[in-house]
Amino acid sequence: MALLRFIEGYSMRIRKAVFPVAGLGTRFLPATKAMPKEMLPVVDKPIIQYAVEEALASGIEQIIFVSGSGKGALEDHFDNNQNLDKILRDKGKTELLRTVESIVPSRAQIVYTRQSEPLGLGHAIWCARDIVGDEPFAVLLADDLIQSDVPVLHQMIDVFDRLRASMMAIIEVPPDETEKYGIIKADKAFNGAVQVRSMIEKPKPEDAPSNLAVIGRYILTPRIFKHLGMHQKGAGNEIQLTDSMSALLSEQPIFGYKFKGTRYDCGDKAGFQLANIAFALERSEIREKLIPSLKLLIDQAESLTN
Repeated sequence: MALLRFIEGYSMRIRKAVFPVAGLGTRFLPATKAMPKEMLPVVDKPIIQYAVEEALASGIEQIIFVSGSGKGALEDHFDNNQNLDKILRDKGKTELLRTVESIVPSRAQIVYTRQSEPLGLGHAIWCARDIVGDEPFAVLLADDLIQSDVPVLHQMIDVFDRLRASMMAIIEVPPDETEKYGIIKADKAFNGAVQVRSMIEKPKPEDAPSNLAVIGRYILTPRIFKHLGMHQKGAGNEIQLTDSMSALLSEQPIFGYKFKGTRYDCGDKAGFQLANIAFALERSEIREKLIPSLKLLIDQAESLTN
């Protein structure tokens, strides 16, 4: 009963998802000099579209983009392009027309707000507070592209319906990579979920409480905005979501969820290339051409290292 008290009065259905997309994508310069990093394509779809499709497939009704300057291409992508539609229709390219039309959600609303300064992930989420309102919500980071049979957010919403508490997707990472992630200390897993006892942002390996790392899928209660609103800066001199979640732990339980699926870090050049290969191999019309060439490239690469 104690676990349920803090959610009384909240709408328990997860209807809204926040997408922080204000980052500059400096790790992918010069490609991102004039193009949002979220628009980098994996096979033939931009990274951000995979995340939006995951949210929609999980029952999300409102997509909230927290954007910054230079993100016009992203906004245009999720808008109707009547000129392009007409050209495709006139040329009888009905399949391509359906593909383009399907990008714009027909059963969900897209809302944009701005993060005026690059003050960190926590600040970006705080910028969506008035749109989210007083209800639990999801956060998706498009850089974490996940290949799974069931959308990861859908998996998490199912667990949220049982636990009624904030949660985050977690993975195990090599101990020497803890400085790249928020790291949690938690109890043993039960049905894929662990109860978080503490968390720390980007600790050195010797300071890390475990190798359980947080990645870019969250379900949060609106209480998080109280802590984000304090604008306390942490690692990297930024307002970190991890720090606010640590503060939230003193008031509400938080869980980590070991999802079913394979995660690709598209904020990293190697991870981005792996994602392209993995998602291309899912496509039968590409796979047959790709496999022989991949084998040849691997043989050539191995000969260079020997």
